[in-house]
Amino acid sequence: MKTDAAPGAESRLYLPDFCTSRAALILILIVELTAFVLTLAREGPAVDFWTDLARTSLFLLWIGLAGAALLCLVNKRLARLTVARGSAVVFVLIATVIAVVSCCAFLIGRTDMVVELGVAELFPRNPGLFLSRNVSIGLVITALALRYFFVTHEWRRNVEMRAAARVHALQARIRPHFLFNSMNTIASLTRSDPALAEQAVQDLADLFRANLNEQRPVLRLEEELEVAHIYQRIEQLRLGERLRVDWKIDAVPQDALVPGLMLQPLLENAIYHGIEPRPEGGTVTVTGDVAGRLITIVVRNPVGELRRGRDGNQLALANIRERLALMYGERALVKSGRFDAEYIVTLRFPYVERAELLVT
Repeated sequence: MKTDAAPGAESRLYLPDFCTSRAALILILIVELTAFVLTLAREGPAVDFWTDLARTSLFLLWIGLAGAALLCLVNKRLARLTVARGSAVVFVLIATVIAVVSCCAFLIGRTDMVVELGVAELFPRNPGLFLSRNVSIGLVITALALRYFFVTHEWRRNVEMRAAARVHALQARIRPHFLFNSMNTIASLTRSDPALAEQAVQDLADLFRANLNEQRPVLRLEEELEVAHIYQRIEQLRLGERLRVDWKIDAVPQDALVPGLMLQPLLENAIYHGIEPRPEGGTVTVTGDVAGRLITIVVRNPVGELRRGRDGNQLALANIRERLALMYGERALVKSGRFDAEYIVTLRFPYVERAELLVT
C-alpha cells in the first residue's frame, strides 16, 4: 500500500492496496498456482486429479479472498506500522483466516447433507492434522507472497527515486545560453518597450518557478500547456518571426493529469535543435487528439544542423518516458525519431482526470 512521502516513509509497510482489482487478481493467481502445486504433490488413487484440484482451488480461494477482504479493511491501520510489525500482523491475520476456513470446511464435511450426497470423502477427517497442515502451508505461502510484495515495492521505490533524480537534473538543466539570451533581450527591451520587458521578466520568473517546483509532480494538462506557452513567449522575443509554433490541441481534454515538465522540454528541444540553427527559422507543430480515452500528443520540428549537446534531448525524452511509465504503466508510450526532414516526438497516455485512477 502506498503511503505519504514523509520522513521514514520507506520503513512503512510495503503491501499493495488489496481493495484494488489488480491486487485481487495477483492474489487469485497465487492461490491457483498453489492449488495446482498441492494437487500435483498429493495425487493418489482415492480422488482423481481434477476433482482434487477443484476442491483445493475452492478451499484456497475462500482463504485468499477472505484474507484480501480482511487486509482491505485494516488497510489504513497497517499503513501506520513498520515493516516488522506490519508483517507480523499480516501473519497473524492470515493464520486466523486459514484456521477459521479450515474449521468451517471440516464442519461442513460432517453435515447430514454431505453424508447423504456421498461426498464426505472429499472433506478432511482428522481436524487437528488438517488445521495444523493448512496453517503451516499458509504461512509458508504468505511468507513467499510478502517477499514478492517487498521486492516489488523496493524496485518501484528505486525507480521513483531515479525518476526524481532525473527530474532534478532536468530542472537544473535550463541552458545557460537561454538564460543569458533572455536577460539580454529583456535588457534591450527596457529602453524600447518597458511594458514588454516587464512582461518578459514576469514570464521568466513564472518559468523558473514552474521548473523548480518539486511539490506538484502531477499537473493538469492545462497548467502544463501554460508553462509551454510561457517558454514560447520568451523565445519569441529573441527569435522573432523565425519562430512559429502551431498549436493544434483543442481536441485534447484540458483536465487530463500529466507529469510536470512534459511539454516544455520537448518545445525547448524543438526550438534549440530545429529552429535556432536555421537562418530562416521554422515552425514547431504541436498536435493533440483523444480516441478511446487515449491522448496522443505529437511535437514535430524541422531538422536543423546537428548541434553539440544533443544529450540534453535524450535526457528529456528518457525522463518523460520514465515518468509517464510510472504514472500510467504499460499504457503509456513515447516514440521519437527523424522522419524525412522532420524530428517527431509522439506521446500517448490514458485520459485520467482523477489522481486515484493512476497506477500505484
